Amino acid sequence: MKNLKSFLVAAAVLATVQVSAQTDKETTARLVESKNLVFNATTAYPLSGADINAVLSKMPGGQSGNAIQLNGSDYQLKIGKEQVEAYLPYYGRAFSPQRDINDSGIKLKSENFSYISEKKKKGNYVITIKPKNDRDVQTMTLNISQNGYASLSVTSNNRQPITFNGYISEPSAPTKSELSR
Repeated sequence: MKNLKSFLVAAAVLATVQVSAQTDKETTARLVESKNLVFNATTAYPLSGADINAVLSKMPGGQSGNAIQLNGSDYQLKIGKEQVEAYLPYYGRAFSPQRDINDSGIKLKSENFSYISEKKKKGNYVITIKPKNDRDVQTMTLNISQNGYASLSVTSNNRQPITFNGYISEPSAPTKSELSR
């Protein structure tokens, strides 16, 4: 009985999280058209799943499967009219070593980029971002459903591609610490 209660509580929490992530069609359209939105990553899907599984399965509490859950993290892609900024993890194979091994994620801040938005037949959107001044990130393709769920594919010059699932939201107002940077 105790396990059943735990399961029901967990299911209710997950249902609440899923409902809060959804947006309506009008909000999704407004965010895409304004070029001002945030993609919040909840799951990562590395290309080299077998290699990642071998490492993760040996870690305490390690998980297996091709999906890596990112719940509770602040991994985001922020898109604005003037700037695109990414702070995402990377799991996979790199073809050339990073300069700083502590800085191995996808970190990008660019004011020089192309933004192409395309509306598909069923009301979904495809946004293609190409930073022009980043040596690593080649293309970021964001597929957005009408309800705000999204998938981000990152193609790199020096790494295998990686895909993230998540949802879009409106940008929050900057905090005092962000303004002082």
